[in-house]
Amino acid sequence: SLPIDHGHLCPAGDNKWSKEAMFETFYLTNMCPQNSTLNRGDWEELERRCRGWAKHYGDVYIVTGPIFYNSEYKTIGNNVGVPDAFFKIVLCTNKSPKALGFIYPNERINQKMFHYLVSVDKVEEVTNIDFFSFLEDSIEDIVEAESNLNDW
Repeated sequence: SLPIDHGHLCPAGDNKWSKEAMFETFYLTNMCPQNSTLNRGDWEELERRCRGWAKHYGDVYIVTGPIFYNSEYKTIGNNVGVPDAFFKIVLCTNKSPKALGFIYPNERINQKMFHYLVSVDKVEEVTNIDFFSFLEDSIEDIVEAESNLNDW
């Protein structure tokens, strides 16, 4: 089996504003078993891009989590579930609202970011979660259907 990291859902690097906040990112409730190559490669690249977008646009909402495609899945240690994949959604509500969805297989993988790009609608379909219900429906419908890296 391939090496597994404690993959942070909210990266420590996003919490440099507070020593306590950064410390809290190391709780196991903020981690999932993540393929080491993914965690230290493509996923880390996405986290860096998200930090850049947050600095550039200001108010950016980021939602991250594990995906289990089936009720049967691999476990490690004390029966800790190993996700099949991870999702990340980035929403910018400034000026003209826009969003990006990503699904990264929890595997040893090395692809360009657009390879993982999906609509927020697709992430909602896979996770069965309605993410941006607080948005006005007309805006929600548009940002969840479109996912264009060139807009960012």
